[in-house]
Amino acid sequence: MNSATILWGVLFGSFGAGYFLYGKKRGMIMPLVCGIALSVFPYFVPNTILLVLIGAALIALPFFVRV
Repeated sequence: MNSATILWGVLFGSFGAGYFLYGKKRGMIMPLVCGIALSVFPYFVPNTILLVLIGAALIALPFFVRV
């Protein structure tokens, strides 16, 4: 693990916390699930580029999928 992976993990974790709180407050399932995924997935992805791609997709997903 290098410093870039840690910093990206912290960034995606903070987005995840925000999405989780928003989804819980509004009762919306997609931001809630994406918030949990954004908070957890950096622990399992060791590649920095793959981490950024997955994180960007999870951040954008609630804007395109309304459930």
